[in-house]
Amino acid sequence: MKSGVIRSGNTRAALLAKALRLTADQVEISSESNDIVLRERPASAVAVFDALVIMPVDFLTGGRGDSPPQIREAF
Repeated sequence: MKSGVIRSGNTRAALLAKALRLTADQVEISSESNDIVLRERPASAVAVFDALVIMPVDFLTGGRGDSPPQIREAF
């Protein structure tokens, strides 16, 4: 597959091969290690709820392990 990167002013854009064509109007972009990941943005919240349904029952039962909140002075 042939892909490339182009520059338009101060912006760079990735050209995707035809086999990687996206059908969605919007995408989610994230960075994982040295990889940039494009995901088609779901059209509705149904996809989010579907993802929650398949999570294990014991997910986060031990808590998140967060630090306690910081005490700050008000201005």
